[in-house]
Amino acid sequence: MAGSGRRPEHRGPPELFYDEAEARKYSQNSRMIAIQSQMSERAVELLGLPDDRSCFLLDVGCGSGLSGDFISEEGHHWVGMDISSAMLDVAMEREVEGDLILADMGQGIPFRPGMFDGCVSISAVQWLCNADKKTHSPPKRLYRFFSTLYSALARGSRAILQLYPENSEQLELITGQAMKAGFTGGMVVDYPNSAKAKKFFLCLFVGTAGALPKALGAECADGEESQHAKFTNKRTRFRNVKGKSVKKSRDWVLEKKERRRRQGKYVPWCLPLPRFPWVGGSK
Repeated sequence: MAGSGRRPEHRGPPELFYDEAEARKYSQNSRMIAIQSQMSERAVELLGLPDDRSCFLLDVGCGSGLSGDFISEEGHHWVGMDISSAMLDVAMEREVEGDLILADMGQGIPFRPGMFDGCVSISAVQWLCNADKKTHSPPKRLYRFFSTLYSALARGSRAILQLYPENSEQLELITGQAMKAGFTGGMVVDYPNSAKAKKFFLCLFVGTAGALPKALGAECADGEESQHAKFTNKRTRFRNVKGKSVKKSRDWVLEKKERRRRQGKYVPWCLPLPRFPWVGGSK
């Protein structure tokens, strides 16, 4: 396939593809950061977390911690796992608020049963569909991932996995192994009629089946576009009504510093300098 070589997972195993140079893009490339952040926000939204308490989340394929940034901003706690040491190095340099672990998701989720209230993953699961070693079997690695993830999640929780399926056969392989592991749920496709904006989110439920969230960009019965969870300024105002600060505002910065202090991390105090009227002029 002519275009297949352009897919990152066809260029080599993830721990080699995401080297230091590639990892730096996730802290320096503004377009890449914006896309990753938007998908992370949508994934957390699809989790349907409660507003009245903090949750403990798992970020699979956490990379440089961009998803974790949004999780922290929402008042939740998280652990991130990734197979690329270079990506985790960038996350540590960025001083993300979550804990990080170097691990291959194809070997399973290395946490005790029922530990997490939810899981998100951005652009990672499709990597398991490739056999990078002779010992790799994509169906077995997918099942190992999904079965251990199912165990690590609390009953009634969700896993939201954003992915880029190469074709319908790959999509069937991924969803089939997820259902075999015990999950229920299905695929939510945002903006299904747009070649550029289309995004696939595998929404999985643990223990009890639930109704799939509505997709963005779908046409309602009356011909108007659905307003459900749109990424607009309206949502920012809604978050303010819920008592959450606008990103990069003074309150947002202060809240982030306070979270870091509670975690025992050093946070410099930026106190205003005293004003002396005689400095730079007559007394």
